[in-house]
Amino acid sequence: MPEAASAPAPAPAAPAAPAAPAASAAGAELRASDADRDRIADILREALAEGRLQPEEHAERIDAVYRAKTLGELEPLVRDLPTAPARGAATASPRDAESEWPRSLPESENLVAVFGGSTRKGRWRVRRRTNALAVFGGVEIDLTEAVFEQQEIVIHVVAAFGGVEIKVPENVSLRGSGAGILGGFDVTTYEAQDPDAPVIHVTGFAVFGGVEAKPKRGKRLKNLRA
Repeated sequence: MPEAASAPAPAPAAPAAPAAPAASAAGAELRASDADRDRIADILREALAEGRLQPEEHAERIDAVYRAKTLGELEPLVRDLPTAPARGAATASPRDAESEWPRSLPESENLVAVFGGSTRKGRWRVRRRTNALAVFGGVEIDLTEAVFEQQEIVIHVVAAFGGVEIKVPENVSLRGSGAGILGGFDVTTYEAQDPDAPVIHVTGFAVFGGVEAKPKRGKRLKNLRA
């Protein structure tokens, strides 16, 4: 008597498709770090140097970078730009190595004045980010003789019943995005003619206090990197 034919094995189930959009949406809600903002600022700076962005566009996007709170707010700012600088291409004009700004990320520096004063002046190396807190006190930041090792500098200020004064050389770019709440937040904005000049961003807020940032007349950096 012939044996009965065995039933065919069931086909393996198709693998489930990964939920990429959901993961991407979740990542966009992550809080942005200072390193994330600095990475985007580097891309924008390179785009300005290559002529992909006009100075006005660069200034607007940089301002948005340092106001961004999540990764989802940062990504659109470089969506239409190369995410990595194209260096060493045969068609590109090589820039002198001494004109390149270091890509390392120094740690930030904190200046605190609570019922007192804090001063940073003279010949000192400026960190990529400086945090200044003045509570019933005063902070003075003098950059006119400082050494700039990065092109993009952020000074984040909080003044509560106190004041912060920032002095910069005449030949650097100075930008501000802050608020005065029953106080003053006064930043004299200026765009340097030299594209390699340092760019100083003053952010933060003043509550029953004052923040002032402006160029110091007669003070100029002779060497923009030293």
